[in-house]
Amino acid sequence: MLSLAASSLPSTRTHRPDAASHSSSSSVRLLRSLARSRRADLAHRALLLFRSLQSTPSPPPPHVSLPAVLSAAAFLSALPEGRQLHALAAKLGLAPSHTVVANSLLHLYSSCGLPGAALDLFRRIPDRSLVSWNTAVDALVGNGDHLAALDLFREMQRDTELAPDAYTVQSVLGACAGAGALSLGVYAHALLLRELGGDGDGEAVSRDMLINNSLVDLYGKCGALELAQQVFDRMPARDLASWNVMILTLANHGRVCESVELFDRMTQVEKMAPNAITFVAVLSACNHGGLVEEGRRYFAMMVDQYRIKPRIEHYGCMVDLLARAGFIEEALDIVAGMNCRPDAIIWRSLLDACCKKNARLELTEAMAKLALEVPDDAVSGVYVLLSRVYASAQRWNDVGMVRRLMVEEGVKKEPGFSSIEMDGLVHQFVAGDTSHPQSEAIYEKLDEIQLKLTSAGYKPDLSEAPLVASIDNAKGAALRLHSERLAISFGLLNATPGAPIRILKNLRVCKDCHTISKLISKLYGVEIIVRDRIRFHHFKDGSCSCKDYW
Repeated sequence: MLSLAASSLPSTRTHRPDAASHSSSSSVRLLRSLARSRRADLAHRALLLFRSLQSTPSPPPPHVSLPAVLSAAAFLSALPEGRQLHALAAKLGLAPSHTVVANSLLHLYSSCGLPGAALDLFRRIPDRSLVSWNTAVDALVGNGDHLAALDLFREMQRDTELAPDAYTVQSVLGACAGAGALSLGVYAHALLLRELGGDGDGEAVSRDMLINNSLVDLYGKCGALELAQQVFDRMPARDLASWNVMILTLANHGRVCESVELFDRMTQVEKMAPNAITFVAVLSACNHGGLVEEGRRYFAMMVDQYRIKPRIEHYGCMVDLLARAGFIEEALDIVAGMNCRPDAIIWRSLLDACCKKNARLELTEAMAKLALEVPDDAVSGVYVLLSRVYASAQRWNDVGMVRRLMVEEGVKKEPGFSSIEMDGLVHQFVAGDTSHPQSEAIYEKLDEIQLKLTSAGYKPDLSEAPLVASIDNAKGAALRLHSERLAISFGLLNATPGAPIRILKNLRVCKDCHTISKLISKLYGVEIIVRDRIRFHHFKDGSCSCKDYW
């Protein structure tokens, strides 16, 4: 760690130019040039130069030099040095009062993954510029706090007279994609057309490849596949990122054959060489469709033809593809030959496959042990899967042992939530939620849905009900209160007739909710689009786009 405080600077001349030979302005120009180089070695030299300049008789004005060196620290994610710079700026009375310096500090904390520190500083800036708001919104998006980012954007529009620029909208597009907020995304798209479409017909937007890639990603992640395809098809030029995002979008929506065909078109017709991300996309398509032979072929193509070293994501796709298809031994061979350590996701994929394929109990227990040895926050899924295996084998003492372990080790199941956007507002539900203003009407609608489901012959699948609900009736009641059912009920109450109900879920859809979503789509004549942790499910006319393979 470099010490950047002037009082602690060494007297050595190592790595520092003779300050007397440089004017203040030339030093600042050099500092800015090094900071903007986007090269780690030159950014590091910018920190050294700033340190040396601080010990000269006439250092550059700090309000000029600090933003440049903070930019270098942000590029390097050099948090200790950045905090020293923050302390220096505060000592000189420049933070948070000087807007440019404060904005540079916001960018630093955002780059270092500290949105809390960035928003704390943001609230203390007396005269926030558009850059201040943009940086704060972008910090939240980068940290995955998409709803908070959208709230901050609304606050900017409500409480200031600042007009959003293209940078603002780019961040908002990312937030909308993450939150599945389609109508807000459409609004952001309209803002882009207004800001950049000065010719009146939006040609500037249509020509911007980065914006178009973001729009494809936005519409894809919001469940509007047709709009994503439309933006992609209308692009006058496409880079590799354009193809990657469209291939992955098609894969995630269950358009597996179209995804694979697009990969072949890119490589064979457009003669564009794929990269590691492209192969993650096409292997995901194979995984979602159970295309084992195609997955083997593309993995071999990646290694042998394009000389791309497999990453954990490629291995994860192959292991899941093979294991779910019943080729557990081949999947284990893949794991044994990996060039990196398997993560918890890979072991859980194998464990899940062992459960579904009724593999040997000894093998399942071994998979669970390996999964639990990998540091991971979401270990609860491993315990749940293992307990399910013991229950199916009627080893009730072991089921109890797993539950005791979970209590003793403080393991808690990751809380599930489902969100749905309506009229520009995102409504979020958790299981058994009663906090929503329309809660009474939502539960009345659930009762109506339950009656229709029962009349249609529906019987709950209790295999994935919570362990704590040991009585069938209690399990059925718990299933009925799952967060996506509350979101569907809310959607049926409030959505425009004929419009799809779009739901984002942070966990994988359970079997029973998958079944009732198919039935509801038929009984109510509505399309339900659910984005879960793994993929999209388009429920329509009693069937699902995943063809019950997920």
